[in-house]
Amino acid sequence: MGRILLIVAAVVLAFFLLGSILGLLVGLIKWALIIGLVAVVVTFVTRLLRSSGARR
Repeated sequence: MGRILLIVAAVVLAFFLLGSILGLLVGLIKWALIIGLVAVVVTFVTRLLRSSGARR
């Protein structure tokens, strides 16, 4: 009985740790995508402003 409870506790602890690690990874990926999107928008806007400034 004690061994079964120990195994169940280990499995529950593993799920808690896995959830925390996956949450951290998803958060990092989310921020990387947001920063990448901002960089792409800034690059597009600067190129757009440069090309419109060259026409004048």
